[in-house]
Amino acid sequence: MPAFKPAYLIHGDDHGRIGERRARLRAVAEAESGSGGVELFEGDTATPEAVALALSAMTFAVGRRFLIVDGVERWKDAEVAQHLGPALAAMPPDTTVAFFAREDGRAKVSAKLVAAVRQAGGDVAGEAVLKAKALPRWAVAEAAKLGITLELPAAQALVRHVGERQQRLLRELEKLALEHGRDARIGVDDVEAVAAPSAERQVWGLVDALVARDGPQATRALLELRAQGEAMPRLVPAMARRVRDVLAIATRLEAGESPAQVKASLRMSPFAADLRIKEARGTDAEALRRTLEALADLELAGRGNSELSDDTCAVRAIAEIAA
Repeated sequence: MPAFKPAYLIHGDDHGRIGERRARLRAVAEAESGSGGVELFEGDTATPEAVALALSAMTFAVGRRFLIVDGVERWKDAEVAQHLGPALAAMPPDTTVAFFAREDGRAKVSAKLVAAVRQAGGDVAGEAVLKAKALPRWAVAEAAKLGITLELPAAQALVRHVGERQQRLLRELEKLALEHGRDARIGVDDVEAVAAPSAERQVWGLVDALVARDGPQATRALLELRAQGEAMPRLVPAMARRVRDVLAIATRLEAGESPAQVKASLRMSPFAADLRIKEARGTDAEALRRTLEALADLELAGRGNSELSDDTCAVRAIAEIAA
């Protein structure tokens, strides 16, 4: 049986990791006490006063009682001190309360809540998104926990191909550990063989929609990639490379070369060559040039030439391309 502390506070700007920890805690709590022993506080019900009242209320539930509270990054010091501080100081037995704060630049967890959780004998844990330059060494350390040795150049390649989202990097590390086994040493070639094709195929679907000027499909593909942690600085060059490949084929076809001549000169599988030629024949070189111009503008916007978010700039670029 796991040993539970009276209180937990999980906070930080790694929202995906916080969501995973919340889901895991809820699963463990329901396994321990059943769904009736778990109380959720979300949205308008997640206030210091409401949680304090719940902690002070009598309950006839058998076993440990769990309170899971979301959105505490919005709480103010004054309301925590007034309502929740005294309740946490007099925690009832066999009760655990877990607070989850998804912080960003404007919303930070209350210092009073941090202090109250610690004074109640609870744990405070931060889940921060690592800077891009720190991710390779972090991946090396996580790989070691899985029983494999990830060389630093391989870790750098993994981040380059998969993106900067730590949860997705962990999934890729788990796949490498399963494929190669314990005590394996993972180099760049091993990472390229697993991660690169998967990541590139996802980008190809986005570019296919762009070349076809299918705005809704391209937007859906972009948002799915972003939700998986793909970074715009990686996506835009990958998109531009594919568009340039199709443009080169379209230019040759418009100049009078036959599809067979073009296919014979392409350094790719026959299947992939047929797809690229089909794409090129379904559009025109001028449209592809305009697409490249839009992607160039999008890349500049991502380097600080726009006050809009990366996603907003990307959706606008897609609308311009598909128009």
